[in-house]
Amino acid sequence: MSLVLSVAYLGFYKASLVSIVDIFWALQLSLPTFTTAVPYYFLIAFAVGSTVLWGRFYCGRICAFGALTQLMHRVVPSRFRVEPPPWLDRCALNIKYVILVGAILYALGGGSNLVYWYIEPFWMFTLSGNAVMWTLLGTLLLATVFVRNLYCRYLCAVGAGLGVLSSLTAFPIKRWNECQTCKLCEKVCEWGAIQGPTIIKSECVRCDDCERLYASESKCPHWLILAKVKGHVLPR
Repeated sequence: MSLVLSVAYLGFYKASLVSIVDIFWALQLSLPTFTTAVPYYFLIAFAVGSTVLWGRFYCGRICAFGALTQLMHRVVPSRFRVEPPPWLDRCALNIKYVILVGAILYALGGGSNLVYWYIEPFWMFTLSGNAVMWTLLGTLLLATVFVRNLYCRYLCAVGAGLGVLSSLTAFPIKRWNECQTCKLCEKVCEWGAIQGPTIIKSECVRCDDCERLYASESKCPHWLILAKVKGHVLPR
């Protein structure tokens, strides 16, 4: 329900998303006047504050485009899905950081802020755009049918910026000793944020799938091993 509300309200109704343009404005010292843009500052403060406290919570729970792609994942049959090989996934995760740096250098060099039209699909919620932009968007959404959360994982400049911030924070994600060798959470994670025993904070969007598995006494190997040692079977 929260994903639907995000798409409907923050997306199509308000068209309010944190954008690379916000980073441009901050670097160029041209942010809107506070008294005339209170909701804007509230959204930015929430995105930054929640990232400091919990990681990329905004990306996983609030962003309207991220919510749209997650809803697509839930309705598209799993047989259409293609999971990139681990080596390719690890390399592709860096693309968004290249886009972020390139866009910032372009803007600081005097380039038009309108470059965001071609590196972010968020304009779709205003139902504006030219033929090239709609073609690029259609291609992106079609690719998302096969590679889940493709834009958020590999291409989102805002996600890259929040990822850099979240990698500097100390938000906790619980782990057992068995997580050193177990690959179950790594397979469950839809964002490529778990590599072996390591959780990559810059890629974690706090979907909490791994923590729900961590706490499940019927699925997590930690609890199953503990039950075997104690000589009893946990309820299903």
